[in-house]
Amino acid sequence: MRAQIPLRPAFAVNSALPVSQRQLFAKDEILTSTQTTTPPNDIAEKFTAARAAGRAIDQFPGAVPTSLDAAYAVQLAAIARWPDPIKGWKVARVNPAFAAQFPAERLIGPAFAPNVHHVEQGGAATCPVFEGGFAAVEAEVVIVVAADSPAGKKDWTADTVAPLVKSMHIGVEVASSPLATLNDLGPGAVISDFGNNWGVVVGKEIANWRELETIDVETFIDGKSVGTGKVSIKPGPLGALAFTLNKRAEQGEILRAGDVISTGMITGVHDIVAGQQSRHVFAGVGEVEVKITRAGA
Repeated sequence: MRAQIPLRPAFAVNSALPVSQRQLFAKDEILTSTQTTTPPNDIAEKFTAARAAGRAIDQFPGAVPTSLDAAYAVQLAAIARWPDPIKGWKVARVNPAFAAQFPAERLIGPAFAPNVHHVEQGGAATCPVFEGGFAAVEAEVVIVVAADSPAGKKDWTADTVAPLVKSMHIGVEVASSPLATLNDLGPGAVISDFGNNWGVVVGKEIANWRELETIDVETFIDGKSVGTGKVSIKPGPLGALAFTLNKRAEQGEILRAGDVISTGMITGVHDIVAGQQSRHVFAGVGEVEVKITRAGA
């Protein structure tokens, strides 16, 4: 990550955003018409400033959003402030403990172009995390989108998304936030801060994914096994793609050809710090390695 990324002034709007989103962020009174008592731009400014500087913060900057609408309002405000283009999305399950308050199966967050890393078999991606903040690695299947999705279509399912899969890959999400307790605060906090994403690693292609039902996966950190799991292709990665398509359509947007979708953890969320290295083994397919550095270094 580049240290000291210049941020726009408060309430400035990313001119690359679609008109619908530029209108959304034109007036702060529009942004504050949600259930959170802290204006979305105020929360977004604090998180994006900390990310740009590569530094941690010691508490959530204001009241944690208490609804999906409020949380995504903060996320969209933060996207409007960030200078890098979006190259994809991370997807995660909503913790059942928060299901009543946040009635959605999953949540999404943006993956920015500088944080999407393509690695060949045998290579390793180098990814930054926020020292003193939250940092973890998660073995995941990553989908590359084949074509721009149809505008307004909100009824995608795991059974209908296959035509939008250009390729499926073994991969890793590097989850990191300036706030160490972000995950503990629940989906309202996670959604607000870019979905707790700071890296998507795209590894070897799973060429025969259409013939597979499951893949066994194991994660190692500094050579020690820290978790195992099994991913089911249809309800897992394909379901995550369907959710992302529907959510973006709900937001008045589409997925674009070449976008990467990191589809959810398989072996768990594994804490990691700068200087460590993780290895993620997808049985019968290949491995992905990640070297962790300090953001802003």
